[in-house]
Amino acid sequence: MIQRGIATFTLDYGKCPKWLFDRMVMLGREMIRIIVAEEGPDAFIRRIGDPVWFQSLGTVLAFDWNASGLTTILTAALKEAIRGEERNLGIFICGGKGKTSRKTPDEIASWGMRISLNEKNTSALVYNSRMAAKVDSALIQDGFQIYHHSFFFTKNGAWTVVQQGMNLEHQSARRYHWHSAIAKDLIREPHSGISSPVTIPSVLNMTAAKSEKNRELSNELVAQSFGTLMKDINLLRRHFSPLSRMVSMSGNGNQLTLLELENKEFYTHPVITEDFSKSKYLEKILSKLCDEQPENYEKLVATEGVGPKTIRALALVSEVIYGAAPSYEDPARYSFAHGGKDATPYPVDRATYDETIDTMKKYVEKTKISPIEKTKIAKRLRV
Repeated sequence: MIQRGIATFTLDYGKCPKWLFDRMVMLGREMIRIIVAEEGPDAFIRRIGDPVWFQSLGTVLAFDWNASGLTTILTAALKEAIRGEERNLGIFICGGKGKTSRKTPDEIASWGMRISLNEKNTSALVYNSRMAAKVDSALIQDGFQIYHHSFFFTKNGAWTVVQQGMNLEHQSARRYHWHSAIAKDLIREPHSGISSPVTIPSVLNMTAAKSEKNRELSNELVAQSFGTLMKDINLLRRHFSPLSRMVSMSGNGNQLTLLELENKEFYTHPVITEDFSKSKYLEKILSKLCDEQPENYEKLVATEGVGPKTIRALALVSEVIYGAAPSYEDPARYSFAHGGKDATPYPVDRATYDETIDTMKKYVEKTKISPIEKTKIAKRLRV
């Protein structure tokens, strides 16, 4: 069973040596062929959506288990492994690291044409890819900058997103997994996987169930006139201080009371240090939203130009003026492994642990690699 969450790893510098990458491609090709033959392409896509399984596959293919490079190198190796065999396997891998990640929509569209995929289905895949990237950069404001985005899909419509962000301050990387069977709602808790032990204080998490009211109010704010919305934002700039007491003021002849915010979830609220009203670009995007009036929060987020600052501005107005507090809890909660030997953060789930190892061993045994290589892999899987 796939668990929800996010995996976090230390930053990895340097390049993967050619001999190792070539070996990963060779073994990866064998593993994919066997999994597809036994379970089908959709099952492979589902497994890639599970960070534990993805991490295990990287370990089997001989990469460092806890390095950020595992994500980028493993994805690149798998993409190379199926090159020329995509149609036969029924699996298509798009995107990658850096500039390659920005080509993902074009790669999806290209494959859609080459395999005669229905135009509507192709457009849906492109949309899911773009929304996954935007959600993890704008709705989860955890300080990790996305630099890797890969999109796995099958002709049947199953898809998985694997993307990674880096946080230079904390010297760590965070991997975000999505799978189509779980991400029925692209805005509300869409991720799949296991959470990380590394958490960041005061993360604006607009995907959380707790943020539902804030999402609704954010959308209502842009359903009104631009002038009315800017009055709310200017109100925060001029009058919101200090945080620890109730602040009352009059506006438009009516008495307005701002929400009392106690320092329970943060030491300093973001509204203190960021002046939204002076950003001309923000005003331009807010004006655009008020003109277009998106019918729901997902369409608001999908609007071109909407980014972290727009989401943050609307979230703060909804919270501070109208009392709809979003979640400030980092969605990363637990280890990306199966638990800890000292029961921290929770006892090892032996059944899942053994199932993962047994599954990997089964596939390795069926590959056409040498017995020596199989023995080496078995040692890495041994507990």
